[in-house]
Amino acid sequence: MPSNGYSLRAHAIESLTVIKRPDVPLRVVLRNTAAVVLPLGIGMAMGHSQIGLGVAAGALDTMFSDQPGPYRQRMRQLVLASLAAGLASLVGFLIGGELLPILIATAACGFFGGLLVVFGVDTARVGMTSMILLVITASTPTSFGAALGGATLIFAGGLLLTVFSLAAWPLQRYWPERQALASVYAGLAELARQQAHDDADVPALTEAMTTLQHTLLGRHRAHGRAMEAFGVLLELAERIRLELTAMGELHADPTTHAMFRDDAARVLAAIADALEQGESPEQASHALQTLRASEQALFEGSSDTGGMPAHIHALSGQLAAAVRNADWAGSRGELRASAAETRLPQSLRSSATWATLRASLTPRSVAFRHAVRMAVCLSAALWISRLLQLPHGYWLPMTAAIVLRPDFAATFNFGLQRVLGTVLGLVLTTVLLHITPDEPWAHLALMAVLCMAFRYLATAHYGIAVAALTGTVVILLSFEGVNPGLAVSDRVINTALGCGMALLAYVAWPTWERGRARAALAVMLDAYASYLRSLARSDQRNAHRDARTAARTARINAQASIDRMRTEPATPPELLALARALFANSNRLARTAMTLEAVIDDVATLPAQADISRFAEHAADALQKIAAALREQHPIDALPDLRSLQRTLVALMQDAPDRAAGELLARISDRLVDNINALAYVMHRSQPEVAATAAQPPA
Repeated sequence: MPSNGYSLRAHAIESLTVIKRPDVPLRVVLRNTAAVVLPLGIGMAMGHSQIGLGVAAGALDTMFSDQPGPYRQRMRQLVLASLAAGLASLVGFLIGGELLPILIATAACGFFGGLLVVFGVDTARVGMTSMILLVITASTPTSFGAALGGATLIFAGGLLLTVFSLAAWPLQRYWPERQALASVYAGLAELARQQAHDDADVPALTEAMTTLQHTLLGRHRAHGRAMEAFGVLLELAERIRLELTAMGELHADPTTHAMFRDDAARVLAAIADALEQGESPEQASHALQTLRASEQALFEGSSDTGGMPAHIHALSGQLAAAVRNADWAGSRGELRASAAETRLPQSLRSSATWATLRASLTPRSVAFRHAVRMAVCLSAALWISRLLQLPHGYWLPMTAAIVLRPDFAATFNFGLQRVLGTVLGLVLTTVLLHITPDEPWAHLALMAVLCMAFRYLATAHYGIAVAALTGTVVILLSFEGVNPGLAVSDRVINTALGCGMALLAYVAWPTWERGRARAALAVMLDAYASYLRSLARSDQRNAHRDARTAARTARINAQASIDRMRTEPATPPELLALARALFANSNRLARTAMTLEAVIDDVATLPAQADISRFAEHAADALQKIAAALREQHPIDALPDLRSLQRTLVALMQDAPDRAAGELLARISDRLVDNINALAYVMHRSQPEVAATAAQPPA
């Protein structure tokens, strides 16, 4: 194994053996398969198999644009993918016979399609769809009339998929929103059941909460009356998460703590079930009554308003509000007001399209480098396929377009799995065609099964899914008269060449994550500093929420950066160790900050409020200095003496009327100082290594 700890063999084995749990609902698999198989079956029955093939091809190529999300967002993605497929097909049919024009077209399509990664995975799929259809249709140039007809059929296939995807919209208008909320409340129930946690773990529900905000408050959200209840449930989910985190940090009476967490878990799980089914949360109401009875029995007449009682009272009220709003959000509920004024927090809003593209047109941009690699690789692959006159040569540039990704790990994984999946598909298809009756309808049924397997397994294990895709495509081509045996062998050769070219294109002009990881971690620390600074303004709840959301997004990005860096060759081991240590200690800081926010919201009168705000400001200043040192790779500037400030704050709170609240804030402030000092220690410890790695030339 190399000295940096990276092993290509271990990476390859991990890529081939790790199988994720499939996350595609059966209804999505069925409707996507129906959009591919039904047009072909109807075309065969009516004697117009070529028309059926065109529509089926369009549906197959736009299939992965059918992703979860609000119906408006889903419609936009599918229509864009269909338009891209139709336009790219028209260009390919028209100029595919002229080498120079089609090479220019593939370069342009590769560049602009690759640049779309800056807008996220869903939009990037539109660019990939256009590249695939361009090189496929370029292999069969035709007249303008025939080209227009063929492109229209492919566009119609995408529209048919859109119709199938949106068919339930009038009957289940808020189904995606309810499912997103149900997922988060089920996650909250799991969080409530956890009596203890590892401080280094990422705070629970990080990605799920961000996804929920995009679903409920994003650009393509619905605007019905029930959306107000959904918005309230979103905010309550954030508050409940804070309370559960704070309760876990207090280390109070374990019996009382465990009992209330179990009661809360039952309420949350029942809310999740009610949201998923669209029914009234009757079981949640019964579970809530049990929780409130326990709360009253334990704390009735108690004068203790701080510590654990404050959080239990707050949690009880939030659960009651969640049950009430879950009833309104169900299929029987109705609200008088709409959510027209609810918007996605600023930290999650996307910038203007043209401004984002202009900002990416620089060699320092990951998206720009990917776009250039894609343009060159796609055109070179098409030129080589024409030069060598490869049978079914369009598979070569098509494979390059699918495999080439913005990062090394994804390119390597997709390439390896696609080659082995295609070989496995060769064996699978040969066996299946041998045992299947040599009848068109039997082949159509087999293609339907393979198409379902491909759609279902694509996110679980790409290699196995590609094996099913190989059989799907080979059988689809057999309806055009292509010999299945020759089609499979041609696909294997072109796939191997395309994967090799994609990996070579990445290595020729790489974008190594080790050159970007420090910046991602520094952004995360800056976001935590902003979160702490917002908590210094206890009266601005919206500022708390927006800063917390920004910190959550930055944490997701930092985690992704570390994961990519871990799977790259030549990553300095000291840099990876630094990144992991900073991320683990940052997770501890995140929990402490969330606990502080919950205390600020729950305790009616905080002792030494001005001094608490001043302490939070100094803590934020210290974090920003650590972030700056990490970003610029220089020693940390002199930090505020947080320990002395914390001791002064504790002394002030000892004379406060609310002793319980004072003791609680003393513990939280102590943890906060420990968290920041640990981050500073990690940075100081890494200074020699930082200096050494900084001397390396940038990638």
